[in-house]
Amino acid sequence: MESVLRVGKKRYRVILNGIHFSWTELDKKNRDKKTVSVPVSELIGVEKGRVEILPQKKVEESEQHFTVFSVMRGSCRSSPSGLWSVGRTEFYCSSRDHRDHWVTQLKTALAAKSGMRPQRLLVFINPYGGKKKGVQIYRTLASPLLELAGISAHVVVTERANQARDHILKKELTGFDGVVCVGGDGMFSELLHGVIGRTQQEAGLSEHDPTVTLQPCNLHIGIIPAGSTDCVCFATVGVNDPVTSTLHIIIGDSQPLDVCSVHHQSTLVRYSVSLVGYGFYGDVLAESEKHRWMGPLRYDYSGCVTYLSNRSYSGTVQFLPADPQVSSPRDNTRCLSGCRVCSESTERLFPQSDASSHTSSYSPSQYSQDSSQSEGDWVSIEGRFKCVSLTCMSSSCPRSPLGLSPAAHLADGTGDLILVRETHALGFLKYLHRHTNTEDQFDLPFVEVHRVRAVKFSLPPGEEDSEDEEDEEKQIEGWESKTETDGSTHKSMSQQHLAEKRDERGMGDDKKKKKKSDFLCGLCCSRAPSVSVWNCDGEILPFTEILCRVHGQLVRLFARGIEDGAGSRNCRVGNRKCKGRCVLHT
Repeated sequence: MESVLRVGKKRYRVILNGIHFSWTELDKKNRDKKTVSVPVSELIGVEKGRVEILPQKKVEESEQHFTVFSVMRGSCRSSPSGLWSVGRTEFYCSSRDHRDHWVTQLKTALAAKSGMRPQRLLVFINPYGGKKKGVQIYRTLASPLLELAGISAHVVVTERANQARDHILKKELTGFDGVVCVGGDGMFSELLHGVIGRTQQEAGLSEHDPTVTLQPCNLHIGIIPAGSTDCVCFATVGVNDPVTSTLHIIIGDSQPLDVCSVHHQSTLVRYSVSLVGYGFYGDVLAESEKHRWMGPLRYDYSGCVTYLSNRSYSGTVQFLPADPQVSSPRDNTRCLSGCRVCSESTERLFPQSDASSHTSSYSPSQYSQDSSQSEGDWVSIEGRFKCVSLTCMSSSCPRSPLGLSPAAHLADGTGDLILVRETHALGFLKYLHRHTNTEDQFDLPFVEVHRVRAVKFSLPPGEEDSEDEEDEEKQIEGWESKTETDGSTHKSMSQQHLAEKRDERGMGDDKKKKKKSDFLCGLCCSRAPSVSVWNCDGEILPFTEILCRVHGQLVRLFARGIEDGAGSRNCRVGNRKCKGRCVLHT
């Protein structure tokens, strides 16, 4: 369809085909000037009249106007490359019939994309996370855009910890195309555990068996950031912005994501997508739990306290190396949207399926995960470590734009194991500081990194029995005082386990006495603990000896990975430097 319409006082040749919607400015001699082109897949909606959606909806009736809303990328160099906003353009037609015809054609083009887009969502809002603005963010930013796109949403404002997880595990989910969390990484973790657990239950698979190949989840997960930490959103989208994340959900973007299962003996402890860390990162989290009253500042304070303690821990790390011919954590490549490594991994992980229809259901016979293959040889490393970290993504965040492992991939079926051996305080400070700039944090003599499929951690013989009761009680004190996201105290699996251990050993009666001792001790404690704790995506694990396995592309997010910054700049059609990745806007 093609017509000459007006935008403001200027004349434009407007063209709609099955792929693009574009409008080209015309001069007085009908010669083409600047062209603006938007893929039909990135149109949000069309409304009759002169309509505004954000910051609040305004409708001005007009028989000859219609308004088109579309995805618009940041156009200035100061904008983050992954930042999206809502593009709005008002078109003026020669008559009402002409206007109605254009609106009908645009809605027909959008309907053709409906198979790729969600139609009904289950939304969970954490009203207490971050700055406690989850409900406000959804109502003022996300909900108007979902309504514009014709997406219905059933909203649940959570009142307790793990409510979202339990809802997904137990309630009827027929008719929902995805689940969305409005909150931080903690709320995302609830959805992750619920979706994976539900899928394995329906498939008749045991999550507790570390050798089983888990079934990939068809139900997509969306993240609208509203927490104190939004690491998963930042690492998969490139920016923590509610509007950007909502737009990814609307257009139906689909990003597969690797998940790490953490086991102790024959029991599943937790799932992780970002960080499983022992030593420094575990100590920071354990210390921060004692100072939750400080809010987000507790992480800075706890980081300083932990750094000054300068601790290191003995342990044995075993791992299954990934194929070094596929990729390496030192190859200086970033996992961006359309990543070649992840795309090729889809074919390797699901050899009997069509990669283009990866969202369809799979039977266990289609899987080609590492657990069904010969495992290969385990590599063992012993020593004293400042920290042991396993991450399935870069784990980037605003403070560390490149993350713990800049070359980690989102969906290649591997994780990056980072070992920081015992070193002096200044050396470790240099390692930490390099996370905030572009220097290679692995280019240090006491740091090594390996791309792996599985990791085991164990204590030296006899070390597991040397944990004195006082150190364990300190951990219990911190975990039991933890205030969950709903503002009340709830016991997680880790807290319940530790409480039972304390009760079995009769430690409860000495609680007040030990608390006074801990307070007097402070930073001057002359006796450092011999064993640290594990930080699993912001939750403390109740076990020290664990087994971690990476499950390739186990879940899918409403995201597309971090877009290359070069693709976010405006350019003209016909520009030789434009490779077709740009979305052009005036």
